[in-house]
Amino acid sequence: MSAEPLNLLSYAFARDKGLLVLRNDDEACTIGVRNGAEPEALIEARRVLKRPFQLEAITPEQFEHLLSEHYARSAVSGDEAEAAMAGQDSLTSLIEGLSPTADLLDGNDDAPVIRLINGLIYEAVNRKASDVHIEPHQDNLSVRYRIDGVLQEVLTPSVRLAAPLISRIKVMARLDIAETRVPQDGRISLTIGGRSIDVRVSTLPSRYGERVTMRLLDTRHALLELSDLGMDEDTLMRFRSILSQPNGITLVTGPTGSGKTTTLYSALSVLNNGERNVMTLEDPIEYGLPGISQTQMHHKVGLTFAATLRAILRHDPDVVMVGEVRDLETAKVAFEFAATGRPVLSTVHTNSAAGAVQRLRDMGIEPYVLAATLRAVIAQRLVRRLCPHCKTPHESTPEEREMFGFSAGEAPTIWRPVGCMACGQSGYDGRLGVYELLTVDGDIRDLIRRDCSEDDIQQAAFSAHDSLFMNAGRYVKTGETSIEEVLRVCRRDEDGS
Repeated sequence: MSAEPLNLLSYAFARDKGLLVLRNDDEACTIGVRNGAEPEALIEARRVLKRPFQLEAITPEQFEHLLSEHYARSAVSGDEAEAAMAGQDSLTSLIEGLSPTADLLDGNDDAPVIRLINGLIYEAVNRKASDVHIEPHQDNLSVRYRIDGVLQEVLTPSVRLAAPLISRIKVMARLDIAETRVPQDGRISLTIGGRSIDVRVSTLPSRYGERVTMRLLDTRHALLELSDLGMDEDTLMRFRSILSQPNGITLVTGPTGSGKTTTLYSALSVLNNGERNVMTLEDPIEYGLPGISQTQMHHKVGLTFAATLRAILRHDPDVVMVGEVRDLETAKVAFEFAATGRPVLSTVHTNSAAGAVQRLRDMGIEPYVLAATLRAVIAQRLVRRLCPHCKTPHESTPEEREMFGFSAGEAPTIWRPVGCMACGQSGYDGRLGVYELLTVDGDIRDLIRRDCSEDDIQQAAFSAHDSLFMNAGRYVKTGETSIEEVLRVCRRDEDGS
């Protein structure tokens, strides 16, 4: 194979003219041609390469595959991302640097789009965004960051930029740029400032073209100690006690983006003491965990949670983490495995810890199986932390003090957001974990076995411990978050009252 790079022609030129450098070494240079080529394009390729070449016909399918392979190698890197922002006042400067009429025969015409993508990712990492949303509309292209769980618009360039920007991102993620009718998923790996960032790319057809969502996964934020999650002392102590038990299922529940994966990984780090065979089934694998066997689901070939869970039972696991209990088949296999005397960790989408019990019953798990095998359910949310530079004190009202159970002389002052340069005018900076832990003791086990209601289980579980809403109230009392933020994230009726 060639020792020289194969992306000597610009990406836009190769894509539009259907020409690719297949081989490039001291002996020969071969150009792949898709469906013939215009003489002018071949002449321009000869000028850029500065040497004669041979032609080889390739099919459109081969061309699209090779195009992604060749040009994904020039994907964004940390040095390029930092250089893209060097000397730039803002992302708007990068937009203004784009020529409205790009010449496809110019060998450097990809550079402005690449610089813009570099700048978008670098700025997203710099602002601690978890996702980048790129959505084409009728008149413009919307670029938004999800910062601390809330979307913020950062750019609205011309919709004409959508095609080259999204096409280039798809190439970097090794996706099929010719396929725009179905969703696709890919990844881009990069390092910025010594930090490993994994960018998960997802495309989806929409009315005005494909939209792209890039999720930024920073390994520094995933591999936390259990004590770093922000649990109160009572919840942390009880959760450690649950993890020390030799069998049973522990579930983590909450909406998308509430930190469930981080909690699971922290729990696995406690269980992974070097003496256990710890195995995970994930869809997708978000972070690499040292010393743990992780398996990626592939539904197109039948690699589902249920099928793979049955397969790994033959690999003698001591601890299994299932990414999500989505259906009855997965739930049954997980509960059967836990009944053999080994711990299982998983997630389920419900609004509360008691709601997870009801969800499993609705799936078809028998109450006696639930009562015997379920060990605990931890529900969680993330509330935004008030910016320490601009938060302002306010006198709390009697209703607000009653809402969070303040005592007569406790916390007469609450804090509210304002917005400043330090927090990007949002009034918040960072997030805090809020938890409620339902442990299946004798009383709860009896309620589950008797098929009692979700409200009965909720009331029994949190008569002596904080519910999700009341747990969030501790941050209001200490001035770390606002009442408005707690009400945005947690329902008041989740306290069982």
